[in-house]
Amino acid sequence: MRHNFGAGPCILPQEVFKQASQAVLDFKDGLSILEISHRTAEFEAVVDETTRLIKELMNVPSGYSVVLLQGGASLQFSMVPMNLLPEGGTAAYLETGVWAKKAIKEVAPFGKANIVASSKEANFTYLPKDYTIPEDSAYFHVTSNNTIYGTELFDFPQTNVPVVSDMSSDIMSRVIDVSKFGLIYAGAQKNIGPAGVTIAIVKDDILGKSGRKLPSMLDYQVHIEGGSMYNTPPVFSIYVAMLNLRWLKSKGGVAEIEKENIAKARALYAEIDRNPLFKGTCAVEDRSRMNVCFVMENPELEKSFLKFADENGVEGIKGHRSVGGFRASIYNALPITSVHTLVELMQVFAEKH
Repeated sequence: MRHNFGAGPCILPQEVFKQASQAVLDFKDGLSILEISHRTAEFEAVVDETTRLIKELMNVPSGYSVVLLQGGASLQFSMVPMNLLPEGGTAAYLETGVWAKKAIKEVAPFGKANIVASSKEANFTYLPKDYTIPEDSAYFHVTSNNTIYGTELFDFPQTNVPVVSDMSSDIMSRVIDVSKFGLIYAGAQKNIGPAGVTIAIVKDDILGKSGRKLPSMLDYQVHIEGGSMYNTPPVFSIYVAMLNLRWLKSKGGVAEIEKENIAKARALYAEIDRNPLFKGTCAVEDRSRMNVCFVMENPELEKSFLKFADENGVEGIKGHRSVGGFRASIYNALPITSVHTLVELMQVFAEKH
């Protein structure tokens, strides 16, 4: 058995793989999901169910729209200021890692990004706590979970400014109050489904205020009015996301999966803190439940441990190339038994060294 701790595209439930593979062979009357027209009633039902499940699982209130887009979170870095930032306006940003930096970079063609706080000086190993969000900001942008550095924002600021969050790597891993946000976006390839589809949850009354004419494909309102099918959507990615959302609902929803995620994270961090060979890399209070980052006290042993882990069925734990060390991504579909396996391997390796 292989234990997949990859950061993304990442693990999905086995039952979802089986259902999806069957649909590749026969989705309807011998036609594959890969060749079915997106304009059929059958696929329109898939889009409707996927949207409905997102609203149900995240308890999305009235006054919000859910749209299924393409281009990943990277395209959202531009779409957000393009749709929400008036000409000459300023948006507030919290700089907490690589993806936040990329989002900040994309503001320049549309207005100004005001970095209200940053942890760059500490290589993003903590999340800034004391900062002020100017009331005249068009919106305040945060990255809720930082996959590369292993930090996660658990308390969002109280502000009258619309809060926009990139939740690509922790969406549906924990309960959040959607009503506190103006816009939430997430690439699907961590907790929702395969790469290719991006989720956006938009508060309707924040749109249409930028004063600029938008290209149709980059206008949230166009996609909302088109029911996520203004253009040909990523059919297979949406279908697999629907299957995965069904799986999540069958497990008891987000509240139940959050309990499992807490248990997985606690077990792995406990071993990192206990084991003399390993140590965590970020502030304890900001440790991510999704991406557990750690290094070895003796860096010369890291290659040996990676080899040992791979030989025993654990893959995907090599740290991001920009920080090194290890990163164990423990998304929703990863069972706690895989975490126990990694913990046991860390213990055995420590006994040998």
